[in-house]
Amino acid sequence: MNVILIVSDTFRRDHLSFYGNKWISTPHLEKFAKYSCVFDNAYIASFPTVPNRHDLMTGRYTFTYSQWAPLPSDEVVLSEFLGEKKYVSMLIADTPHILKDGYNYQRGFTGWVWIRGQENDRLVTDLIDIKYPAKKEKLRSPEYTMKYILKNATLRKYEEDYWVAQTMNTACKWLEKNYKHKKFFLYIDTFDPHEPWDPPHWYVDMYDRNYRGEEIIYPVYGYTDYLTKREIKHIRAHYAGEVTMVDRWIGRVLEKIEDLGLLSNTAVVFTTDHGFLHGEHNIMGKSIIKNDIFGYCPLYEEISHIPLVVYIPGIKHKRISALVQPPDVTATILELCGIKKPSSVQGISFLDIIKSKRKKIRDITVSAPTIIYGPNAGNRITICDGKWSFIYPGDIEKVKTKETETKAVDGLSKKEKIIGKIEPELYYLPKDPHQKKNIFKGNRKVAKLLHQKFYKFLKSLGTSEEILHYWETV
Repeated sequence: MNVILIVSDTFRRDHLSFYGNKWISTPHLEKFAKYSCVFDNAYIASFPTVPNRHDLMTGRYTFTYSQWAPLPSDEVVLSEFLGEKKYVSMLIADTPHILKDGYNYQRGFTGWVWIRGQENDRLVTDLIDIKYPAKKEKLRSPEYTMKYILKNATLRKYEEDYWVAQTMNTACKWLEKNYKHKKFFLYIDTFDPHEPWDPPHWYVDMYDRNYRGEEIIYPVYGYTDYLTKREIKHIRAHYAGEVTMVDRWIGRVLEKIEDLGLLSNTAVVFTTDHGFLHGEHNIMGKSIIKNDIFGYCPLYEEISHIPLVVYIPGIKHKRISALVQPPDVTATILELCGIKKPSSVQGISFLDIIKSKRKKIRDITVSAPTIIYGPNAGNRITICDGKWSFIYPGDIEKVKTKETETKAVDGLSKKEKIIGKIEPELYYLPKDPHQKKNIFKGNRKVAKLLHQKFYKFLKSLGTSEEILHYWETV
């Protein structure tokens, strides 16, 4: 069995028609979903970008012992497991954070290509008089990340020059030359629709044609009081335009798979690492970052509840309600490839669920940034059983160091601080899918039951006592 894994960064689940969206055009993924298995309760595990890829490559819940960091050299990864079984493996990616600065996520692949230029990839150094699309105070990291974004963008003249287009075209070319291999694994990782939201403007015009204000293509992460309602609407249009562009170019790969006759012997997986808040809960972003300050925000549904679509030859379209997470994707790929699950892999294959031999593989999902320092910067854990969502802040009083530092994402040092009010939050999703009414105080028993399951789960993963003590009580 061949396997193609497509990861599209920051792709909100609710922006796809088969997850209920009514206003954004994603015809190619919609077509793919019609002949595939659509998972309705897929949730992130380790958050954000790099920790998610760490989960996918190892099949582990890496937030329990690691953080945003290079791929550990002592961990065996998916590409190496497949290599032992003589798979030809290929990584094609434009996501810079997994490849630059020695992060080494290409390890173990037979071949790999890095499409250069995304976000703050240090590529173009030319003396260019760049023009900011909005006031600097509204843009994240204007003197570093935005400068590289605007300089790198000068390399583009046509839509096919955009990074997602280059990545998907490269994947199509690789498939044309390699589809006859006895067995292969192709991992395609695009950073779009992550910020900056700067697709060709005709995509934005599909959703907000008459706007005449600032183009806030990479907004400051934090509370939305610096933005007008009109600006937020246009930011959403930019993101929607990016989503439609991504759909178009992923569609090229899906068409190439069909053209080459690979649907008879190739499994295809589409997913993301997390979502994004576009003003929901009064937050823009997925954390709070301003200047040299970094703080976590809760992992609400818009961030933690993700799309997962899986095509397997011989399996008809179906909706699947079982709870699943990224480490389970890894375990499933291994089973599809005929590899007995290694002892290091913590995920559980959902292949039996797809084949209707099993109804579920887990009772809860656990989504979290790294927990190794405790709730030091307001990092909270989201525990979900499919109906109840418990946002759990841990025991802040046990944190010895209230302020730490991080160089995640852009390599610039930022102080980690607790920002805003930190409290337990509990939501009943069937009645409150947008998590507007916190009902923790009246339902402590529910929260305690979810916590008990979560704590037992942490222990089953071998989480150290030093880390467990931050998360013992509700």
